[in-house]
Amino acid sequence: MRKLMLALLVVLSAGALNAQSKVGHVNSQKLLDTLPSRKAAITQLKDFEASGMQELGEMQKDLEAVYAKYDQTQASMSPVIQKIEQEKIMKKEQAFQERQQSLQQEMQIYSNELNKPILDRVQKAVEIVSERKKLNYVIDESVTLYFKGGTDITAEVLTELLRMDAEAMKK
Repeated sequence: MRKLMLALLVVLSAGALNAQSKVGHVNSQKLLDTLPSRKAAITQLKDFEASGMQELGEMQKDLEAVYAKYDQTQASMSPVIQKIEQEKIMKKEQAFQERQQSLQQEMQIYSNELNKPILDRVQKAVEIVSERKKLNYVIDESVTLYFKGGTDITAEVLTELLRMDAEAMKK
């Protein structure tokens, strides 16, 4: 999301705007919230996350069962067997932690994969409308502390974006 904001946001320094520069603004959050493909991507990501959480839940139940069994039988075990069982538990704990980290990385990669084409379409739609309107700069409202004036192109970008999104969903 930050990449989109940075891509849409052109940092303007004092004096960088001359009298002939035309500035527009767009609400990227409104654009993203309206897109059917974005909603579908969020659903896919949530399904993937739920699957991963279920897997982690099963691993945790298994780990708890092994630990409970060890706790119950520990008193009757020889020191060597205790050490072996403790190492087994430690390996299961380590595997659980590694899977947690792996799942977080997979979620990030999957999120990027799902969002990249959407963000690319947003960028392209902003470019198309900006060229039509002959704008020099387009600022994202959602990350701008203050703006006054300029042309709000959100509605036009949204129209273009929905057209592009519908085409992409057909493919």
